[in-house]
Amino acid sequence: MSKRGHGQIRRSQVVTTWGPGSLIDLPKASAIVGGLDTWPKPSLLEEIPEPRLARKLELMTGVTAPKLFAPPSDENDPGAKPIGIRVWRFPEWFVVQEKAGSGGERKGSRRLVPRRALEKGKFETLEVVPTRFVRACPKGHVDDLDWRYFVHGEEDLCRRQLWLDERGTSGDLGDLFVRCECGKSRALLEATFLEVNPLGTCNGARPWLGRGANEPCNLYSRLLIRTASNAYFPQVVSVLSLPDRASAVEMAVRELRDDLSIVTNAMELAFMKKKSHILEKLEPYSDEEVLAAIREMSNGSLGDRPVKQVELEALLAAPEGFGDDVPIDPNFHVRRLPDRIWRRSPQSQGIEAVFQLHRLREVLALAGFTRFEAVTPDIDGDYETDVERAALAEEPRWFPAVENRGEGIFLQLRAAAVKGWLEQPGVKARLDDLCKGHQRWLEDHKNVQRNFPGGPYILLHTLSHLLIQSLSMRCGYPASSIRERIYADYLAERFGILLYTGTPDAEGTLGGLVQEARNLEDHLAGALRLAALCSNDPICAQHAPGKSLEGRWLQGAACHGCTLLAETSCEMRNDYLDRALVVPVPGLADAAFFPALL
Repeated sequence: MSKRGHGQIRRSQVVTTWGPGSLIDLPKASAIVGGLDTWPKPSLLEEIPEPRLARKLELMTGVTAPKLFAPPSDENDPGAKPIGIRVWRFPEWFVVQEKAGSGGERKGSRRLVPRRALEKGKFETLEVVPTRFVRACPKGHVDDLDWRYFVHGEEDLCRRQLWLDERGTSGDLGDLFVRCECGKSRALLEATFLEVNPLGTCNGARPWLGRGANEPCNLYSRLLIRTASNAYFPQVVSVLSLPDRASAVEMAVRELRDDLSIVTNAMELAFMKKKSHILEKLEPYSDEEVLAAIREMSNGSLGDRPVKQVELEALLAAPEGFGDDVPIDPNFHVRRLPDRIWRRSPQSQGIEAVFQLHRLREVLALAGFTRFEAVTPDIDGDYETDVERAALAEEPRWFPAVENRGEGIFLQLRAAAVKGWLEQPGVKARLDDLCKGHQRWLEDHKNVQRNFPGGPYILLHTLSHLLIQSLSMRCGYPASSIRERIYADYLAERFGILLYTGTPDAEGTLGGLVQEARNLEDHLAGALRLAALCSNDPICAQHAPGKSLEGRWLQGAACHGCTLLAETSCEMRNDYLDRALVVPVPGLADAAFFPALL
């Protein structure tokens, strides 16, 4: 760890952006964030209780009963010993910043030197900067480029000085050449030609876990610019905290799995409670609750329902009214807004109900990460259990997490309206084209398994983006601070959109977003009116994903001029969007769910 490399980032950024394995620039060094084994002991960290999220991580990663802990925070006491996260210096090859004509032989040439040359005192009077090029693979492994191998080939053992020549002014790979003083030279652009394996096979390096943490890997190494956006894709899982007493019982029973596996009745349970550690865990719950959880555990169905399904049921079960008659739950306080408050015209007949979330708590945890390509969750918010992800520790037992508090609006569509819309010939034809685009995307990503999300999900997702843009104009929050959760329960025919804020403090609960639920019809009309015509039409409106030439296979009539949002707001990284399914657009008017507004 560099003694000069102290820097600060927010706790939430450790989970969402700069987690273990990420490449980070500190004030005077570049580094890779260390794994969980190098963090402070869990006893020094704040535990975040959330049984449903812990169970979700258990199913994803195979870690038994994992705990959730918040990243260390900055101490307010100036005399306290600092508690932080260790980072390792990375990469270990540097470029020497020499003045022109001071030995570079050629204009635009800079020395490439390894770290050991710096440790021997060479170039100590000169400024050196870490090279911006490293090698990596989609499994998350990352290492320095073997610069000598790249220039000379495997059979050459030349150890003369290496140079990085810039033969142009653009800084592009095509203008950069790696040169050895022996006379051999190679364009850095050739490092991107995977068919000839110019960088060699990946050595499975995991420098965030320390030296010697390599693991077997047979993939080709790929050139990676360490500051590029594809250098780190965190796999973040999240849940809303619900007043679900059953989840707490399930977690307690799961932790005592070995002891309670033989319990079948109340008498046997009473006998087991004589053990102090069992009594301590089960004391808050009745025998009936515990026995029901044990039966579900025996059947293999304990807590395995999709997280979004549980959330949707809790949202739809909220009573109608304004919530003045009961105490406010700081984690989850939801009320259905009476129709007379927000429904003022027939234009919203496709909407079943509107709910106000006066208070909500969201917990996010980091499960792992990938490089080059992001692995997105399915429409239920779940990652596939066989997805390859880089580990956060050699043997993880806990995961970093943060909790956010906020407010939101939940919008439910009429199931009958969605069903009738799906039966229209124009909708079927449009969905067929969107499905073809999905198949083209799968052909280009052969290692990815992803099902087509279906028409209702794309409809909800696009409508969500349009409403976020409208709400941000009046609610007091920028669009990048409003997030979405799309609920498409095809079996029960329940469809909804949750738009919410979330911050670690009270700034996400100012009330502005909740109050805009009363003006939903105004926001709906304005959003659909603006979506009917994009500044890039007719090119945007007539984009056919199944025949896309630019690779936009997962987007229909959607672009930055109309529908795309900051990825902090979108749960699908701006994929599966098509405003033609929401409103009539130029050249395609028979697939819209809301045709009467225009």
